[in-house]
Amino acid sequence: MLVAAQRKTIDQAQTFIKSGKNLDRAEKLMTDLLKDSANRQNKKVWTTLIDAVKMQYDQGNQKLYLKQKYDTAALFNNANKLLDFCLKFDSIETIPDKKGKVNIKYRDKHAEMLNAVRPNIYNGASFYLRKLDFKNAWMFYEAYIECANKPMFANYKYLETDTLMEKAAYRALYCAYRMGSLEKTLKYQQLAEKDTTYLENIIQYVAEMQFQSKDTIAYVNTLKRGFDIAPKNTFFFPRLVDYYNLKEETDSAWVFIENALESDSTNVLAVFAKSSALLNAKLYDECIEVTSKLIALNDSMPEAYCNMGLAYYNQALMLEEKQMKEKRRTKKQKAAVNALFEKSLPYMEKFRQMAPEQQTKWLPALYTIYFNLNMGKEFDEIEQLRK
Repeated sequence: MLVAAQRKTIDQAQTFIKSGKNLDRAEKLMTDLLKDSANRQNKKVWTTLIDAVKMQYDQGNQKLYLKQKYDTAALFNNANKLLDFCLKFDSIETIPDKKGKVNIKYRDKHAEMLNAVRPNIYNGASFYLRKLDFKNAWMFYEAYIECANKPMFANYKYLETDTLMEKAAYRALYCAYRMGSLEKTLKYQQLAEKDTTYLENIIQYVAEMQFQSKDTIAYVNTLKRGFDIAPKNTFFFPRLVDYYNLKEETDSAWVFIENALESDSTNVLAVFAKSSALLNAKLYDECIEVTSKLIALNDSMPEAYCNMGLAYYNQALMLEEKQMKEKRRTKKQKAAVNALFEKSLPYMEKFRQMAPEQQTKWLPALYTIYFNLNMGKEFDEIEQLRK
């Protein structure tokens, strides 16, 4: 009874296929049969299923060719299903029969058919990527790339002959990055990097995923690699310096700063990093010299004015502290401190003008400067801000 019912279901599906109608029903009849483990090695079920999906794909492809209305997503999904079913059937064919023999009858036929269908797996991935459906796009790119690892396609040597493989790998990596999956981001990294066009982007995406995954060692190593490849890149260098500064490993930070400047002495980020490092090291004269160069290179960088203002400001505080340790301060000594405050003033005011939201940086300095220089109006205004 069960065998007869199975045969009847297969016959019904094949009738649908011959008529070219109700193909989705034919597909469902076969997928329902495959839910029963007793049917999973039945080649007739598999070939009928593949025929049903192949005809759906062909009908959609023909409509697109004739510029008739058709569901584009359905075409790509049928292409992907066809690939998936053929690969599963191929693995079924490799199972030895009762006599221990393996009879792979359909591999070459299906490989030839799928080789013609495969471009639409890539097109399907691009279709979903344009829609920002990164999950489906990644699935399609993965299916496209993995063909290179399947025995069915061994003769096609896709890794050697397919010029889209590296691009597919890069796009798959990007989709994985947008999905927030480190594992998937790394899966095709090596293949993606064979095309060096997007190498900096690839390393950046990997670094960001490693950072999010709190894999600090890998993250820093990836930043170092990115810096070695692209010392002028605005992503790798600042993060490396920030990392070592936070770890209070200033010597390591200096190595990257000097290497960046050796590569390009006009690298604004590197010059700014050196300015900040000198400021933090309390080497104020050197900081002023470097920051002057920075402002000459880029006069629209608020942080440069902040560093310059703080260098003079901190010198004033240090000199004042030194004088306070003495029993009495002369007018000349006070004037020397105020001279430094006067030098700091235009830079701190410029910084305030350019970065009003960074009040915690400029407000304390300007408060002290206005007070010491007896700038009553300005002092009153800044005191109100403090309150």
